[in-house]
Amino acid sequence: MEKYDIIIIGAGPAGLTAGIYAGRQGSETLLLDKGITGGTGLEVPSMENYPGYELIAGMSLISKMKKQTEQNAEIREMEGVESIQKIDNGFEIKTTKSTYFGKSVILSMGTKHRLLKVPGENEFKGKGVSYCATCDGLLYRDQDVLIVGGGNGAVQEAIFLKNVGCNVKLVHRRDELRAEKYLQNKLEEKKIPVIWNSVVKEIKGDKVLKSVVLIDNEGNTEEIKVQGIFVAIGDIPSSTIAKNLGIDINAQGHIITDKTQRTNIEYVYSAGDVTEGINQWVVACGEGAVAATSAFEDLEQKGIEL
Repeated sequence: MEKYDIIIIGAGPAGLTAGIYAGRQGSETLLLDKGITGGTGLEVPSMENYPGYELIAGMSLISKMKKQTEQNAEIREMEGVESIQKIDNGFEIKTTKSTYFGKSVILSMGTKHRLLKVPGENEFKGKGVSYCATCDGLLYRDQDVLIVGGGNGAVQEAIFLKNVGCNVKLVHRRDELRAEKYLQNKLEEKKIPVIWNSVVKEIKGDKVLKSVVLIDNEGNTEEIKVQGIFVAIGDIPSSTIAKNLGIDINAQGHIITDKTQRTNIEYVYSAGDVTEGINQWVVACGEGAVAATSAFEDLEQKGIEL
C-alpha cells in the first residue's frame, strides 16, 4: 500500500492549489481524480474576475495550474475514490485501481451538474442535451439552441454559444437573473433573447432532440424547435464519500468546515465547491491553500513524521 502524508481527493482548482501548497511544505502528496484534472473548471468559457487575468478560459487556467502542481505533487487521473476508512495513524483510501494510506486527507470533490428531471432528458443526453457549452457548443454552430438557467454559469455559457455562432435563447424560471450585473450587461450587448418565467416541461425528438416544451408561470405551454439544449441550473455537492466517513454535512449536502478548513474528523479537511460558502474559483483556491496549510501544521504539531 503506497503511503503519503496528504492525499487530496479531487483535482479541480481547490485540489490543485492544495497540492501546490502541500508539496512546497515538504509533504509527500497525492491527488486523485475520477476524471481528468480540472473537473467542472474546464467548462468555464471565460472569466474576467480571476486576479491577474483580464480574461482567461477555465481550460487555460487549469492547464497552468496543473503544470505548477505537478512540480510539487503527484496527480493520478481517471482513478475514482470508492471509500475512505479511518485506521491507525491515518486513513485507508480505496480507489478503482488501488489502495493507499494517507496520514491526512483533503476532500475537494467539487460538484456535479443538477439535472432537469423531465421526460426526454436521459433519452437525449448526448443527442442534443448537454451540460457543458464549452465542450459541445461548436457542434451546434448555426443551429438553434436553448440554455436553461439564470446564474453566472448559464449566462457565461449563453454568451459563449453566441460567440461560436449558435442561435441561442436563454430560459429562466423567474423574471430576473441571478447572474452578476456585468454578465447581464454582456447578455444585453450580445442581444441574446431571454424567455422569462418559464421552465422546461419535456424534451422531445426521435433519434436526436427536435424540440423542447416550455411551461410558463401561468400554465401556458409552448413547443420550440431546437437542435440543442444546455442545462445550467446549478450543481450538487459530490459529498457521498464524506458522508460515509462520518463528516458533517449541511442540508444541501455541502461539507461543513471551520475557517481553517478542518472538518469534524481529525486530519480530514475540505476545500472548494463541495464545502459551504461562495462557489467562486478564487475562493476554491484560497480554501485549498488553507486546507493544505492546516494539514501540514496538524501533522507537524502532533509529531507525525512528514
